[in-house]
Amino acid sequence: MINHNPIARLGCLLALCLGLIAAVPQLAEAKIKITLDDPVIEPLPYAVPDFIAENGGAGKLAHDLARVVADDLTGTGLFREIGSDAYISKVTSFDAPVSYEDWKAINAQALITGSVSASGDQVVVKFRLYDVFSGQQMGEGLQFAGSVKSWRRMAHKVADAAYSRITGEGGYFDSRVVYVAESGPKDARQKRLAVMDYDGANVAYLTDSKSIVLAPRFSPTGDRILFTSYATGFPRIYLMSTANLSTRVLDEQQGTMTFAPRFAPDGRTVVFSLEKDGNADLYSLDTESGATQQLTNAPSIETAPSFSPDGSQIVFESDRSGTQQIYVMPAGGGDPVRISNGQGRYGTPVWSPRGDFIAFTKINEGRFHIGVIRTDGSEERLLTASFLDEGPTWAPNGRVIMFTRETSGAAGEASLYSVDISGRNLHQIPTEGAASDPAWSPLLQ
Repeated sequence: MINHNPIARLGCLLALCLGLIAAVPQLAEAKIKITLDDPVIEPLPYAVPDFIAENGGAGKLAHDLARVVADDLTGTGLFREIGSDAYISKVTSFDAPVSYEDWKAINAQALITGSVSASGDQVVVKFRLYDVFSGQQMGEGLQFAGSVKSWRRMAHKVADAAYSRITGEGGYFDSRVVYVAESGPKDARQKRLAVMDYDGANVAYLTDSKSIVLAPRFSPTGDRILFTSYATGFPRIYLMSTANLSTRVLDEQQGTMTFAPRFAPDGRTVVFSLEKDGNADLYSLDTESGATQQLTNAPSIETAPSFSPDGSQIVFESDRSGTQQIYVMPAGGGDPVRISNGQGRYGTPVWSPRGDFIAFTKINEGRFHIGVIRTDGSEERLLTASFLDEGPTWAPNGRVIMFTRETSGAAGEASLYSVDISGRNLHQIPTEGAASDPAWSPLLQ
């Protein structure tokens, strides 16, 4: 079932080296700021001229890097790029003084400049961010170095730095998403695991399509992936190394089915559903020793578990009340508390990496929704509504959710969408074909 050829692109992306430079000292605190909790956010106008090519081999990269940075920032819905046709000043040198008045005249509140040098297979990217209206640089200059193949990672890191300095939030552009790539007719779908950049670029396939695969999940360090496979004819959970794509089955008990796995924050423990004699309960497993512990024992279906960021609690879905609802319990097992109390059914809960919200799928009156709720069950907020939305996953900064949306009818197919936790900026993620079951990685190292 498994393709054991290493993914060269994935390896080079994960091997990127980065460092800081103090070429320009940090100046007084700048003034531009986006507060993401504001009910109405006017996109901040910014400019990102093509980066300066420091040598002859860097010309195309200088343009492409700036375009990826712009796509990242504009794609959040929080920023609005000012096109180059409006520029008064031209950036001709990375170290030249900034003509703030010229950028003010076109209402650019932020200015991003950069330079690129290329030698053989190596690229060095430098970056600075300016608050135009206060006439100040925001933070110190940064330098990233890596292979030519990792140039997009360097662009994402520049965008993450700019995003973080302006919003005060962690970035999420330098991350990956593992998902199920689908092909074939709706009644005979072929499915295989794939991984891509958060924006759909750099796709690599991790398995073939001989067996149905479902629900991939990254480890907290991004070096392993859990997933469910029907390679034996019954659902079993597998653990894959992203370095060489080697896999092994976890908890192979005779007469049982295992599914819906997810890592604990410690990266060693896995929680999952185990079905035996028609009943599904939650179990935890130590991936090193193989020891298991039963966490629930109820005549109902318990599934879709997800740990809190501190590892102390688990949220999961259960039909123990007669309908599909969301519960929270101690990570070691114990009495669960129901936190979903609205109309309809709730499933696929996932704890935010910030610890403040739980995302979920809701089905009510024939419509599917992606929503968020406080961990005590308060402040439920629905972010989407469609024929079929399901399976949310959180960006590393806990501010954006990706999910599966499927269209209706015989020709309907699944696609990946993202939305921020306010319900703004809903848009489709480009993929090479139909796609489902996304799971966001942590920020890459």
